[in-house]
Amino acid sequence: MMNKPMKLIGIFFFFAGILQAQDFKFGKVSEEELKEKFNPVDSSAVATYLYKHRRTYFNYNQGEGFEMVTEVHERIKIYNKEGFDYATQKISLYKDGSTKEGITGLKAYTYNLVGDEVEEDKLKNDGIFDVELSTYYDQTTFTMPNIKEGSVIDYKYTLNSPFVGNVKDFQFQHDIPIKVLTGIFEAPEYFNYRVNTKGYLMVVPKIEVTRDRITFRTKSRDGHTATQTTFSSSDLEFSKNISTYSLANVPALKEEPYVNNINNYRSAVSYELAFTKFPNSPLEHYSTTWEDVVKTIYRNSSFGSELDRTGYYDQDLDALLKTVSDPMEKAMVIFNFVKSTVTWNGNYGKYTNDGVKKAYNEKVGNVAEINLMLTSMLRYAGLEANPVLVSTRDNGVPLFPTREGYDYVICGLIFQGNTLLLDATAKNSTPNVLPFRVLNWNGRMIEKNGTSNLVELQPNETALNAISMNVEIDDEGGILGKLRNTNKGHNAMLYRDGYMANKKEEYIEELENNYGGMEISEFEVLNATDLMAPISETYSFIKDKQVEVIGDRLYFSPLFFLRTTENPFKLEKREFPIDFGYASGKKFIINIKVPEGYKIESAPEPISVMLPEGLGVFKYNVSVNPNSLQLLVSSDINKSIISATNYNFLKDYYKQMIEKMNERVVLSKI
Repeated sequence: MMNKPMKLIGIFFFFAGILQAQDFKFGKVSEEELKEKFNPVDSSAVATYLYKHRRTYFNYNQGEGFEMVTEVHERIKIYNKEGFDYATQKISLYKDGSTKEGITGLKAYTYNLVGDEVEEDKLKNDGIFDVELSTYYDQTTFTMPNIKEGSVIDYKYTLNSPFVGNVKDFQFQHDIPIKVLTGIFEAPEYFNYRVNTKGYLMVVPKIEVTRDRITFRTKSRDGHTATQTTFSSSDLEFSKNISTYSLANVPALKEEPYVNNINNYRSAVSYELAFTKFPNSPLEHYSTTWEDVVKTIYRNSSFGSELDRTGYYDQDLDALLKTVSDPMEKAMVIFNFVKSTVTWNGNYGKYTNDGVKKAYNEKVGNVAEINLMLTSMLRYAGLEANPVLVSTRDNGVPLFPTREGYDYVICGLIFQGNTLLLDATAKNSTPNVLPFRVLNWNGRMIEKNGTSNLVELQPNETALNAISMNVEIDDEGGILGKLRNTNKGHNAMLYRDGYMANKKEEYIEELENNYGGMEISEFEVLNATDLMAPISETYSFIKDKQVEVIGDRLYFSPLFFLRTTENPFKLEKREFPIDFGYASGKKFIINIKVPEGYKIESAPEPISVMLPEGLGVFKYNVSVNPNSLQLLVSSDINKSIISATNYNFLKDYYKQMIEKMNERVVLSKI
């Protein structure tokens, strides 16, 4: 398996050596680039990086120290309207208080071929926007002018950062192909970085060591004559380590169904500051273990101190728990109290923004404020509870120990030797039924003494969906009947989220539209607010054109509008794990009344399809009676994550399931 990527990357470097001779000077867009109609290697690409260049190096500012400088130059060809999104670029800028990263020298042009003339449009100030994303990040966004099918955009800028330990990843793969890529990282000998790689492209840089110098300038005044000033300078020579990455014809990394976060598999290199060693100074370590990360987060005043705060909720909680003695009942009372009292403002974060007390008083807060508050309350009630650091699915899997690896915090309740995971930002969640955004491999629980241990976030309980339906067929090929849809576990939480986000009438209208114009009546939901019970919806329905009438025969799938018609797995091969988020089971019981004057001529044969290693099973069976049919169908996926090595089995499993679901019953006139 390793030989193929190595071979491919050899091709990348071979072509890179040829293409480096091309002139990619900023503003020198060629007629050939403007005339190109599609990417010659990937005709499906909506756009292509013609050139992607990044150089990161360090400047020394006397009196301030080293500053990290990153120069970016990118040129993108846009083939069609689907590629217009690439005309907008977003640059994240880290900040810590008044210290922040900044952009200088932003220049950008859009080039179009009009007849035989090259027309250029310069990016102006009204196309540049600065926004504050969070406490720690700002964002500069720019949108290129006069974008058309066939446009080429060319832009460059410099990013200046005082955070020498916060090197942005070198990304070697994007959603669109890259024709030529160069990445350069230059670090003085005083900085030692650990190199971490990820992705399926095995990229090896060219390493070289050169010499550089820093010039120090000083001035002094004569002790006897204040007007006499003397200037002097001295040089300090040092070694500089340079890593150069040169690639060409890098394929696009395309989204596939049921991928956790595509960025987990994107080819990239990160540089983590391990230690610094300056002249006449001791060695200072920065490289971290997960224990170091946890201790740093715990000691932060917006985490550990906020967790220890009490006094703002004591009276309310005392009154709430006055008659409650059972520990688990106490936990559920507190959990439901926090969910109903404080509303999540939509902001992630492992640190509080305005503090738990303000969030409690104003009844709104970010993730950390709500779940640290919950943890504190559980401890106040004498229960064993700890915060659990989480990296959300959008943030990716934290492969290496960095503080940025976690962007979220939940609560872990220890009860009778088991850990129950709670997230009070989700109104319809229950213990161990976490929002989908949180289901990302492992979290890290922080004990009171500052130590930590891993906690699995994937639920052990299977999410169930059971549908029972009674159906009658009318004379024109329509059907009518009654349906009950019951959900448990994660499926129940998702159902409640959707149902409670709308008015009842709006929800019914959306349901009718989802089933292609069905008419629904007598709609009712059971256990909408009893979160520990399964939730069910029941309704009567009428649906046209579900039975094909040909001569004296009726043809229909016994699953009718409930059948699956399209296989989500279409690729020939797959390199990424299939991530469903949680194990799930689906069951159908459908009773069909045979219309008067008809008999059952044929019905689908039973089938059972099994995935290897007990990963899943699909069962289908039709029971035939003189005046009715009963269909029993079940489909179980028993693991939340399935290895890519089982992709072909899973693809065939869905193929057989869909074929069987679409087989038809035949009724003929007596």
